[in-house]
Amino acid sequence: MRSVRKWLTSLGLSEYADRFAEHRIDFSILQNLTDKDLKEELGIVPLGDRRKLLRAIAKLAGAASATRRPAPGSKSSPRDEAERRQVTVMFADLVGSTALSTRIDPEDLREVISAYQKCVAETVPHFGGFVARYVGDGVLVYFGYPHAHEDDAERAVRAGLELITVVAGLKMRAPQQVRVGIATGVVVVGHLIPSGESEERGMVGETPNLAARLQSIAEPNTVVIAESTRRLLGSFFQLDDLGMRNLKGIAGPVQAWAVLQASSVASRFEALHASGLTALVGREEELELLRRCFFRATEGEGQVILLSGEAGIGKSRLTSAFVRLLAGEPHIRLRYSCSPQHTDSALYPIIGQIERAAGLAREDTSRAKLEKLDGLLKQTSTSATDAALFAEMLSLPNDRRYPAVELTPRQRRQRTLQAIVLQVETLARSCPVLMVFEDAHWSDPTSLELLGRVVDRIRTRSVLLVVTFRTEFKPGWIGKPHVTSLSLNRLAPREVGAIIDHIVGSNPLTASMRQDIIERTDGIPLFVEEMTKAVLEAASESEAQRAAALVPSPALAVPASLHASLMARLDRLGPAKELAQIGAAIGRGFSHFLLSAVVRKPEAELQSALDRLISAGLLLRREGTPYATYCFKHVLVRDAAYSTLLREPRRALHARIAETLESHFAEISEKQPELIAHHYREAGDVAKAVGYLSAAGDRALSHSALKEAHEHITQALQLISALPDDDIRRHGELKLQTALARTLQEQKGYGDRQVGEAYTKAREFSKRVADAGMHLAALYGLWAYHYLSGQPAAMLEQANEFLALAEREDEAGPIMVGYRLVGTSRLINGYIADASDALHQALVRYDPDAHGAASPAGRSLRARFGHDVGVTMHSYRSWALWLSGQPADAEKAAEIELERGQALEHDDQSRLYALWHAGMTYVLLRNEDKVAEIGSQLTELADDRQLPYWQALGNFLCGWRAARGGQAGDAVRLLDEGLRLWAQTGSRIFRPIFLAFLAEAYAADDKPDLAHRTFEEALRTTNETGERWAEPEIHRLFGDFLTRRGSGDAAIASYEQAITVARGQGSRSFELRATTSLARVLSDQDRHTEAHDRLLNIYRSFDAGCDAADLADAKALLDEPPSAS
Repeated sequence: MRSVRKWLTSLGLSEYADRFAEHRIDFSILQNLTDKDLKEELGIVPLGDRRKLLRAIAKLAGAASATRRPAPGSKSSPRDEAERRQVTVMFADLVGSTALSTRIDPEDLREVISAYQKCVAETVPHFGGFVARYVGDGVLVYFGYPHAHEDDAERAVRAGLELITVVAGLKMRAPQQVRVGIATGVVVVGHLIPSGESEERGMVGETPNLAARLQSIAEPNTVVIAESTRRLLGSFFQLDDLGMRNLKGIAGPVQAWAVLQASSVASRFEALHASGLTALVGREEELELLRRCFFRATEGEGQVILLSGEAGIGKSRLTSAFVRLLAGEPHIRLRYSCSPQHTDSALYPIIGQIERAAGLAREDTSRAKLEKLDGLLKQTSTSATDAALFAEMLSLPNDRRYPAVELTPRQRRQRTLQAIVLQVETLARSCPVLMVFEDAHWSDPTSLELLGRVVDRIRTRSVLLVVTFRTEFKPGWIGKPHVTSLSLNRLAPREVGAIIDHIVGSNPLTASMRQDIIERTDGIPLFVEEMTKAVLEAASESEAQRAAALVPSPALAVPASLHASLMARLDRLGPAKELAQIGAAIGRGFSHFLLSAVVRKPEAELQSALDRLISAGLLLRREGTPYATYCFKHVLVRDAAYSTLLREPRRALHARIAETLESHFAEISEKQPELIAHHYREAGDVAKAVGYLSAAGDRALSHSALKEAHEHITQALQLISALPDDDIRRHGELKLQTALARTLQEQKGYGDRQVGEAYTKAREFSKRVADAGMHLAALYGLWAYHYLSGQPAAMLEQANEFLALAEREDEAGPIMVGYRLVGTSRLINGYIADASDALHQALVRYDPDAHGAASPAGRSLRARFGHDVGVTMHSYRSWALWLSGQPADAEKAAEIELERGQALEHDDQSRLYALWHAGMTYVLLRNEDKVAEIGSQLTELADDRQLPYWQALGNFLCGWRAARGGQAGDAVRLLDEGLRLWAQTGSRIFRPIFLAFLAEAYAADDKPDLAHRTFEEALRTTNETGERWAEPEIHRLFGDFLTRRGSGDAAIASYEQAITVARGQGSRSFELRATTSLARVLSDQDRHTEAHDRLLNIYRSFDAGCDAADLADAKALLDEPPSAS
């Protein structure tokens, strides 16, 4: 091997050879040197020289790893574990070697193949490739493993083109040719054999096979690529569409492309956005700053903008928008683009700019190129000596048109830099100059030195220099008077949404998917763009295509266009990468204590790895007591790290995390059981995952977090089906199904069809389980569904069955609830007297201390049967009391109900229940002020919780109050909206009385036809559903309407029907109200005696001294003297 001294000389750094010798540094030590070693130990101060050395050292290490062949039976150290990742694979094959073997001596063939393999070994590492395996005259190369680069696909294609050129130049007896196939995809790669002789880094997946098959269809000296690779190339290359090809061993036809040559592009950004730019969002202030600096420069005050930001933040997009903004302004634009593949190529961005400005083409002859260069340089009156230096810089031969330049290498370098700066100054004398130097973090040291000179020289020139770079690059020009630093921040969610909408256009995108993109892209415009495009593409793919691509879902996948750049960040971590994977399995954020407990490494080693992650910009640390917490800076970085884990190691890791949370974090087990469930689910422990999800659902339900409860319970039900069909599973299914039904009823309302289906399924499950408690819960749910969906007969049947089962089991609490259900059911069916008896039986069994919300029994009953039992009991008891002719007692019961409801601060459903039923009691009592107060409270709480069921009921109370207050238009609007919401919940209970209220409002709003039709609908609905309790009132209200319309006889018939029905039900208050209305009409017809006698008869049946509104109206009518006819 050559000496270190010769190596340094080849780099142009021979002045450091003695220092390396003094410190006894040979090639075995080189790859361990750090920047700190070079600066502090070896005294190499210039930053450019240190960077050049470090890059050259990295290339030496890469070449060594690419060509290393372990001896049989030897073990490589450290061993690379297999992992899942996106890789670009190149398969190159020497053309005609099989035929050649029949014509030449084996030793000669060996020389040919050896020369070919040497070409590969020397060419591929230069582009960051890894030579994985030689297969006869073929070679398999990985780009993206073991170290990823953000441009792996581009590197692979450039390597393939270069390999063709190099092999063609081999000095052999006959010219040699190569075929190259390239494909990109997700694979499992690394040491795939757990033990034994093989240490080869193998690969499993379709991608290497696809690359080999594409190679087989390539013409000699041609690179053929797959569509998966083409998508990542932008416009870096000119391609020929080979169409869809059927390839052996590959399912279905494959799109193939032949690479003709590299394209001449002004910048990487333009090449990667050849199909068009997304909208520039949220950069108005930055664009204005750039504009102001340009106009200052036009006045002779040279300006420098240092535009920085993390990868993908939009530096190039902003620069592109700025260039377009200045399109109408007179200026000269010079654009320089650095490349990650040319960080050691002196003046690479300057050479590229000059070649584009001169219009040099690959096919041009040297003479033609020199002519074009002369044409460009004449514009600035460049001297012949400087022109010779420019030609030399562009590697063009001097055909004696320029004088010979006799300078030492150092003088030549200095004179060249001066000539370039002079070009800029000369241009600026005639017209303002805009210089854009992109991606300075990839610049070669010589270009950086040139840039420093330009910064100093343009201060009094009409030049604006915009330098873009990533945050890890530290320019040395900050602080100069004419230098402005501009750092781009992440976009706000609203701005991210605007970019998504621009990309999506008219394509469908669900709200949840849109929110997922916003959350996962962290305000990085490039992430937003690529993630949105990937989601749209995935939505257009079939399930088979997604399965073939190994992508679980479009929401979970890291876009292929971002995968390489994200993996490149992780691969630079070294041993700390394992910690990133463990952290990724925990989640986006985690505490130091949890990580330490899971990792089980010495604290010093753990802290060192964390510091590495933080310094690399992948983790953020927030100090806290007693432990710090960490968070991945980007969700997609976390996703990329997690995606590399194979299934079994991933499951084992999740199991370790779950066990750690269980044993060390009791608070998480109690407050975040869904987190432990997640880790057990990913670990494949279904039983434990189901248990924790069930606990999470119960906890969410108890806190009225209905959406979360639904999600947890649904996941648990999906998982539990994978368990053996035994008693444990059946009991779990019943519990979960009942919990799901409860969640749905509180989300959608008891009357929704899904609620009925869920409870029906729960009842079926209950028949397979010997658990009376669960059976009762299912029966209660079915009862509630029949109640709300307007099926009173079925409701009463379920109530009787519930009570019978509770009595058989002799459980006091359920027996009390059973009597409440029977009483409520009888009331809705119109059996008022029977209802009162049953509700009384429930009341005498109710003990506030034993069954209240604060007691364990009370909480248990609430959890099993939906609401606080005290609230529900007093609710229907207040109605029954009023209906049976005890208005004063009804009001007291309503007051108790309200007090109980207000005391339940954390039980929204019971509070809402109390407000609605008490409000309806006050409607019956005709207490308008109380109805207004309660209706407002109900509406506010329902709106805040976004519960349409309760919102509808709030509308009914407020609508009734508006009608009573003479606000007929508002009443119509509120009642109509209430009925619409009510129907959306699937509820039909109370619909008859609500329709009667709406009909009243229509009549008051001078819409008699609508009123008449709505009254008829109310009566028709009563007959259809069998809900009879309000039937007397509907007949009475219809009679009042007919009276106002002058249809006295028809009105009397309605009143008589109301009285008959009320009397049959035992509904004395409705009978009193209907008789009062009848008496008024009879009096108007001069039937005073009949009116007085009938009203007095019912009036006297009520307690004396009661000041209820209906009794007051009746008494006033009785006290009226007969009018003179």
